[in-house]
Amino acid sequence: MKITDVELTYLDVPFTPHTNEHMQYWLPHWHIVQICKITLDNGVVGWGETIPNYTWAGVSDDIADRIVGREAGDLLWEDGLGAGVQIALFDAVGKSLNTPAYRLLGTKVREWCPLSWWAMDMPPKDWAQQCADAAEQGYMSSKLKARTWYDLHAALQAIIEDVPSQFKLDLDFNSTLANAANAVEFLKTLEQYEQVAMIESPIPQGDVAGNKQIRQRINRPVAMHYGSPPILTTLLEDVADGFVIGAGAHHLLKQATVCEEANKPFWLQLVGTGITTTWAAHLGAVCSQAKWPAITCMNIWESQLITEPIELRGGFYRVPEKPGIGVEVDQEAVQKYKVDYSFVDPPRHVYRYTRASGETTYYGCGKQELHAIYPNDAMPTCEAGSNLEAVPDDGSDGFKEIYDAVQNGSTVRRLEG
Repeated sequence: MKITDVELTYLDVPFTPHTNEHMQYWLPHWHIVQICKITLDNGVVGWGETIPNYTWAGVSDDIADRIVGREAGDLLWEDGLGAGVQIALFDAVGKSLNTPAYRLLGTKVREWCPLSWWAMDMPPKDWAQQCADAAEQGYMSSKLKARTWYDLHAALQAIIEDVPSQFKLDLDFNSTLANAANAVEFLKTLEQYEQVAMIESPIPQGDVAGNKQIRQRINRPVAMHYGSPPILTTLLEDVADGFVIGAGAHHLLKQATVCEEANKPFWLQLVGTGITTTWAAHLGAVCSQAKWPAITCMNIWESQLITEPIELRGGFYRVPEKPGIGVEVDQEAVQKYKVDYSFVDPPRHVYRYTRASGETTYYGCGKQELHAIYPNDAMPTCEAGSNLEAVPDDGSDGFKEIYDAVQNGSTVRRLEG
């Protein structure tokens, strides 16, 4: 089973309309999906995908020189080849052996895997719509990018009105609560909501003492990205109830083994359309501690890029039993979205943070930079009535005046309305 050809194709897959209202300003480059097609000398074709502006390992331009002519079975565990290549190799080898990919990965422990909806930070009404859409499509949980520039109590209350009582909410703060003092005070206020299931990375993960204090004082599980702090420190200090894991098959299964021995559950976080989401099911099938709903963000794109869309039942989706990864790539979709570029820039904009008093602050940085700038400025933590919105360039002199004033780290503060 030698590799005879590798073909890489870039696609620009639009977000769903509601997701795009917000994602276009933060992560528009997630539109780009790279499809990998590998052909073996027996005529079998394997398919994989990479989100090149996010995934744990992209595919290099010289990939054909590196793998054409080599035995496909020898390369399965080489994570450094990139996500799309690795998925395509497991797909092709599984098809050649007439066996599902999970049998190449380990011993099957479950037939159905939990999967979560994903949404970036949004105002209350938009989070509520996202979660209502999730419940309608068979999801029973949503992982939400919780941010301190929103009134999270208003957001949670809006969601709870629109979803079943069993629907769970996992809040990822990406360290924006800054320190244990802020985190404990605020997170305790969220314990009134039974639907809030888990808290991820409330403060910088390297703050071992702070994270230990948080875990000891709040009544919700705390999740952290595996490896920061070093896993032995994390386990010895017992600062996390479970983990977020996302890597190539070799490294991921090593991490999963540690979690199994420590009896620590984890999320599989492998971002992509239906192709990657199916790959996550094969990994979830053999990882005993993959008990928390996987995060693939499949819901943000308008197409899953597979001919038979994944359907959820009660928050679970079935592990395919067909050879390889068990799905067919939608060739019409590939042709529809095919492009010759690999990045998308956001439209010109600024961010406007408003408080109930009308006090308003304009920021010229991107959303990613705001994760650090907002807490470093000692701004309020999820203050009642607070909101953040992107203000797009409307061509007006007013926008230009604000835009020019907030460059190079400056802000504009004024009372509005």
